[in-house]
Amino acid sequence: MTLISKMILAAAFGLCALTAFAGEELTVDQIVDNALRANYYRGTDGRAKVTMTITDNQNRTRTREFVILRRNDLPANASAEDAAAFIGDQKFYVYFSKPADVRKMAFMVWKHTATDDGRWLYLPALDLVKRIASSEKRTSFVGSHFFYEDVSGRNKDEDTHEMVETSDNYYVLKNTPTKPDQVEFAWNKMWIHRKTFLVTQVDYYDRNNESYRQYKALKVETVQDIPTVTKASMSDSRIGGNTVIDYADVRYNAGLPDDIYTERYLRNPPNEYLK
Repeated sequence: MTLISKMILAAAFGLCALTAFAGEELTVDQIVDNALRANYYRGTDGRAKVTMTITDNQNRTRTREFVILRRNDLPANASAEDAAAFIGDQKFYVYFSKPADVRKMAFMVWKHTATDDGRWLYLPALDLVKRIASSEKRTSFVGSHFFYEDVSGRNKDEDTHEMVETSDNYYVLKNTPTKPDQVEFAWNKMWIHRKTFLVTQVDYYDRNNESYRQYKALKVETVQDIPTVTKASMSDSRIGGNTVIDYADVRYNAGLPDDIYTERYLRNPPNEYLK
């Protein structure tokens, strides 16, 4: 089977060896690209119902329920090969249904690989659309331990990537920000599963080289032949506690239209795609 054939199959069925022939060692760039595809780009689009459980440092819990809709900004004439290799611009739409204090709140991201992302938050109590500045992307997402940036992921070029360890099951990378003054972490250590390229753990280190924040994939299931993280957690020792996210009713290639990612739909949600 040719490499192009493998990539076409990957786009359709979620196979993961996208950028090297069998038996070839992957470069760090290829590993990072494959990890981006596996974690953020599978299919042409994707949607999921999400339950977020936030536990504070006194073991008190709060929940958030929302639907997330993601669409890859593929060119209109993109081939299956283009879709398989794509790690470009995307759009995200998040609509909250519970609890009452966040119901009807909506969050939208226009993720750009060459320029700053656009992020908007609709606050229904004020009927206000708030633009989220780039400087706020690494702040708490609706009171959780996840950041706004965690929803859509970091762009590849925002960090330098170095292989620090390999095993039978994992590639382990050290990622260092190219603009350290714009983020709160000095570097992170990332475990990437060799077969699926799913990120299973990320440890964030401060400028004293002490770990303070940790992401973990807690459950992986196969959805439409695509390995998918369906439960994950984020903890932060500086504030204590953790947030656990559960994904349900995950679907890929759902046919999400581009026009729902506009300010109009922040105020008037696209209900047919949220059910």
